[in-house]
Amino acid sequence: MSFRRFLFSLSAFLVLAACADSGGESPTVHENSNAEPTVTKTAHNFATKTIPDMSDNLVDNFMLLDHTGKAQELFYNYDANAVVIMVQGNGCPIVRNLANDYRAVRDEFESKGIKFLMLNANPNDTRAEVAQEAAEYGIDIPIMKDDSQLIAASMGITRTAEVLVINPAGWEIVYRGPVNDRITYERQKNEAKEHYLKDALNAVLAGEAVATKARPTKGCIVNLKDGLDREAHAQISYSKTIAPILEKNCASCHQDGGIGPWSMTNYEEVEGFAPMIREVVRTKRMPPWSADPHVGEFLQARDLSVEDQQLLVRWIEAGAPRGEGPDPLAERENDAVEWPLGKPDLIVEAPAFDVPATGIVDYQFPSVANPSSEDKWVRAVTVLPGDKSVVHHVLLGSSSEVTAPGEGDQESVFDNFLYGFAPGVPSYEYPDNTGILVEKGGEFRFQFHYTPSGKPATDVTRVGLYFHDKKPEHVLRQQVILNPRINIPANSSDHQETAYFEFDHNAEIYFLFPHAHYRGKSSKFDIRYPDGRQETLLSVPKYDFNWQHNYPLKNSLKVPAGSKLIHTTIYDNSEKNFANPDPDRNVPWGLQSHDEMLYGSFFFRWTDETHDKVLHDPMGFEIRQLYGFADADMDGKLSPAEMPGWLRNAWNDGPAKRADFDKDGAMAFNEFLAMQKFRAARGGGN
Repeated sequence: MSFRRFLFSLSAFLVLAACADSGGESPTVHENSNAEPTVTKTAHNFATKTIPDMSDNLVDNFMLLDHTGKAQELFYNYDANAVVIMVQGNGCPIVRNLANDYRAVRDEFESKGIKFLMLNANPNDTRAEVAQEAAEYGIDIPIMKDDSQLIAASMGITRTAEVLVINPAGWEIVYRGPVNDRITYERQKNEAKEHYLKDALNAVLAGEAVATKARPTKGCIVNLKDGLDREAHAQISYSKTIAPILEKNCASCHQDGGIGPWSMTNYEEVEGFAPMIREVVRTKRMPPWSADPHVGEFLQARDLSVEDQQLLVRWIEAGAPRGEGPDPLAERENDAVEWPLGKPDLIVEAPAFDVPATGIVDYQFPSVANPSSEDKWVRAVTVLPGDKSVVHHVLLGSSSEVTAPGEGDQESVFDNFLYGFAPGVPSYEYPDNTGILVEKGGEFRFQFHYTPSGKPATDVTRVGLYFHDKKPEHVLRQQVILNPRINIPANSSDHQETAYFEFDHNAEIYFLFPHAHYRGKSSKFDIRYPDGRQETLLSVPKYDFNWQHNYPLKNSLKVPAGSKLIHTTIYDNSEKNFANPDPDRNVPWGLQSHDEMLYGSFFFRWTDETHDKVLHDPMGFEIRQLYGFADADMDGKLSPAEMPGWLRNAWNDGPAKRADFDKDGAMAFNEFLAMQKFRAARGGGN
């Protein structure tokens, strides 16, 4: 699949930012029959809600992260009989009281094909605080966090406790109002007499119109600030505000020679694509950046502040007015360059390869002679595909040995791995004072994955290598956490696979790269320290096969020996995954994209290693990779059920049991490593 088919939209770069801490007590409200409620100065405001204007009751698609960090996209629920969203807000006593009622409706109707969600748009509620509130009040329904308030504003939300029932047949809001009549301000009944939400859902299930589409809701005011003030939004200056945002964050890709499919050369171009810009901002298809902004900090993160998100979308929703002033985009000089890191010290050109219009292309493993007569320490790499529409990924390594034509294989590229390219990650500058040695002579080794784009193409990929002037202090190393045992059941939408790598020396982690194929749904890296503490280093809630990012840590992470780097991917093998080639197939590990991978690459160094004190043990390094997926329960031991077939047979027959030095009926890593080294010394295989 060509990644270009996913690029017909603006590269507006987003990040969900954390809100300020919330505080204060629950509000107090006093009402009388002849006047508007008076509101005390408290954390939230109460007042009688007016019935919203239902003349525009269609909902556009959006994607938000919920309080657990999971991606929730509205249109993913196209096969539901209805989608229900309840507006939540921390500290609101009505929401807290009605949470049980809402959950009871969920328990009754979820099995009937109804999807239940909640939404928090309060600017003073952080995601961590929402998660704490959910835990305290037993809310087990996803609470989407709308930090920009763009989604809440577009749906006319002004109060908590309101529920919206959306019919996916046309994405129409068919009911909005309270769950029931059990609660009002400072008063509640033991039981509800009217069950508005249940009545609406029964009508939808029966194919009937909801009798009353909108009812006033009692709840806390959601402070949308100027979220619906179209008159004010029409005053946002294209010249002074919008164009500078686009110029800073988007135009370097959307220009002649850039990776974007259209050039952002003037207002007329932007205005023409404005509806698409709004859509990709709301659904987060753009930016080409997938990390959860609440987890970790990364170099080269493409992020747009919440304020800039609001300005951009509100300006579009106000009609994208041109206004007065010059057009900075029209005056902008094209800065697209062939080599973004400057002229390389060495350019390596891979052999030309003809890619057919259709079909499956076997992985290619060409090699190119290294012309250098001196050892070189690499400090950076750039990969330039000759035809971006067919190059799915490129792996590059080197070797002091030379292979005959056609003898390359998928593993040899990792003997001295230098870099891996995927769409969106053309370059990697190694961390300061680190490098990878490329010995003189020998060859560079490639692994190419080509994906036909519908027409014949010829690819000639080039690689730019940048060298240190002198030997760097630290040796940069790379490893992959993988699991070739994966088996993703047919028609499963949330299947999880996990593996780990355990560091046997103190280490410093620099860089993370998750990889999966068409069924990849989300991915993450966790670190588990020897004392049992665990933290998430990277979370990718909505993995995108067409934008596979490197994630260089802003601050490298030093971990002690015995720490486990854990890689987890969740796969969507259901028909709801549009990219899924065959939801009725059990999917195994495989190189081609119709199969799958659990593949988590990372760059690191051994903290105490120097050129004169080499700690790296290549054999132990490789065996730890195997052990990390075989030890499925991650308890540091291989039970007979976890052992690879050859080892299980040797165990059952007796010889392998001699390596069980502590006689606990399992094989710890040190026992396994000792056995493997003994076998290798005697010329045995695995």
